[in-house]
Amino acid sequence: MILELLKLLAVGSSYTLTSLAEALDVSEALVEQMLTDLERGGYVSTADTSCAGQCAGCPSSGLCALLHGKRIWTVTAKGLQAAR
Repeated sequence: MILELLKLLAVGSSYTLTSLAEALDVSEALVEQMLTDLERGGYVSTADTSCAGQCAGCPSSGLCALLHGKRIWTVTAKGLQAAR
């Protein structure tokens, strides 16, 4: 199940916890736990969405209001290799 989650994330699409839970047919709480486990193992990492003072040069600066307070998970090189 955790490998299925990693493969979904590795595709590069955007997902919400709800959409991931629906795709895997599990609860959002289980998706949260699997993401925590994947992060602990170095397969995913969370991106900083605070934009503290960095917005001037950021091409996504218009999205800061949408992302503020949200978690964005990115797949690491180790995660991409494992997802193959």
